[in-house]
Amino acid sequence: MTLQIRADDTPDATAAMQRARDYLLARQAEVGWWKGELRTNVTMDAEDLLLRTFLGILRPDDLEQAARWIRSQQRADGTWANFEAGPGDLSTTVEAYVALRLAGDELDTGHMRTARAWILANGGLEGTRVFTRIWLALFGEWSWDELPTMPPEIVLLPSWVPLNVYDWACWARQTVVPLTVVNSIRPVRPLPFTVAELRVGAVPAERRRAPTRSVARAFQLLDKALSWYQRSPVKPGRRLALRTASEWIIARQEADGGWGGIQPPWVYSILALHLLGYPADHPVMAAAIDGLEGFLIREPGDDGVVRRLEACQSPVWDTCLTLIALADAGVDPEHPAMRRAVDWLAAEEIHVRGDWAVRRPKLAAAGWAFEFANDYYPDVDDTAEVVIALQRATNGEPEIDAAIRRGTEWVDGMQSADGGWGAFDADNTRTLIEKLPFCDFGAVIDPPSADVTAHVVEMLAHRGQAQSVSARRGVAWLLEAQEADGSWFGRWGANYVYGTGAVVPALVAAGVGRDSLPIRRAARWLHEHQNADGGWGEDLRSYRDPEWRGRGASTASQTAWALLALLAAAEDSVAVERGIAWLAETQREDGGWDEDLFTGTGFPGDFYINYEMYRHVFPLSALGRYVRERESRQQQVDGARS
Repeated sequence: MTLQIRADDTPDATAAMQRARDYLLARQAEVGWWKGELRTNVTMDAEDLLLRTFLGILRPDDLEQAARWIRSQQRADGTWANFEAGPGDLSTTVEAYVALRLAGDELDTGHMRTARAWILANGGLEGTRVFTRIWLALFGEWSWDELPTMPPEIVLLPSWVPLNVYDWACWARQTVVPLTVVNSIRPVRPLPFTVAELRVGAVPAERRRAPTRSVARAFQLLDKALSWYQRSPVKPGRRLALRTASEWIIARQEADGGWGGIQPPWVYSILALHLLGYPADHPVMAAAIDGLEGFLIREPGDDGVVRRLEACQSPVWDTCLTLIALADAGVDPEHPAMRRAVDWLAAEEIHVRGDWAVRRPKLAAAGWAFEFANDYYPDVDDTAEVVIALQRATNGEPEIDAAIRRGTEWVDGMQSADGGWGAFDADNTRTLIEKLPFCDFGAVIDPPSADVTAHVVEMLAHRGQAQSVSARRGVAWLLEAQEADGSWFGRWGANYVYGTGAVVPALVAAGVGRDSLPIRRAARWLHEHQNADGGWGEDLRSYRDPEWRGRGASTASQTAWALLALLAAAEDSVAVERGIAWLAETQREDGGWDEDLFTGTGFPGDFYINYEMYRHVFPLSALGRYVRERESRQQQVDGARS
């Protein structure tokens, strides 16, 4: 169906686009990048306080400021959630409770009583995830013997052996390797208080006997054998394994002092090296601890300064998406802001071989990471979007063209055997590892996903390679992955709205007809899930509860994703006009949008992200493409009249 947009439709669209454009231009850093806050949940802050307590470096002002932030995030029922307006999470609530005990909050205060009652009613310490109980074990509040065993010897396994470290997703392997060190040393440094009041006397889930002859039961028996080995006075290979693990960790430390640019491997690597005897003034440790300061945000709160820790930072991702949005809004490639951003992105290209080379040993190094510093882990998603951004924001400069070519070739070479693309590795699909008792939180493998594959297919189309073998295989993968209701699952954004918003423009760019059945089914799904106010939203509970698929309060980012799909599909204009009107009506005077709800995904079902820039960047792209389409239609009308 052809999109019919009249010249007088949604008259505020152009003005809204211009305000959004100016807002983003004003936010650019002097050196060329854009970066918004990446907000998660209070486990980041609780674990930061526990880490500093364990190391003996916690300052009173850090404790006081972080505790203020944690208290401010507690809800009326006593809980802390993993995302705005989400349900209370047991592990997050326990970690927040322990952090507030550390800050001196008394047991009989109202907020602590309410939290404790909820914890006890929902499983107590025994119901928390393994990672939470590891933190408790560090302080003697849980027995190491009652945790799944992860021996450091796994770092000695060759890459072809099941359960080797390269079977894990990159974020998981960077966390697991240092945790094997911690798990083998098993330190205990008691706190000046106990949290025994949170126990209910139950058996943790991973300790409950699995059905006989099941994979889960086999892994329970393996865990028992590993526990026996852990207690044995003779451990052949343990010294070599610990040395290899420490060398593996240190080799992957980044320029900013961190590991992988994300909180979990950073924190656990510090713990592991500390336990292996690295002093606080060792260059590796000093850089690691100092680097965490760059992830801290301090700002005024109701009762004083609050302090919170970002789980990650996203300057490359934010910058390439902003460049695309500005190009959609008609900003000239020669605009100074565009030039600065292009130069900065070009300088961020990675030229070293990372862990991805284990599965792709012949592929030349290239690509872009998500963060300021993460050279060992460029990712396919960022690289695809950077290539699109550079191609749209430049005019054929040889050096930029060469970077675009290298990025394209690297992404092409990272295609998995099934035709799709994962985020960080190729063919990271061995599901056996998910059965380990240790793996009760978050995604631990990195298989191809619809959103990443779509971005790659769209990149190849922009590069004039829509008919290449890789692109055709990617299109086939996407068509096969379409859900029965016409949507696509969103691995890295919430959720089916994100997946559908990514896939439809990619398929159209790759030559799939707008009138084809897959595109029409996707457009129909978006129509069916538009909210009464004209926007779109999807609650993060859709990852666990299908009743929430495509349902939730309207947000700026999700409304924009739906519009990008409908504009690409050239579908019915009424839904588009209502969506554009919603964006125009909810825009702030400064040109941005408010969005408290989380629309980013770290681990589906477990860990979510509020990307500050999503609420500004994607609406500008949607408005820009709408205005461009409207102007094109008007020119056709004017031409016909003349």
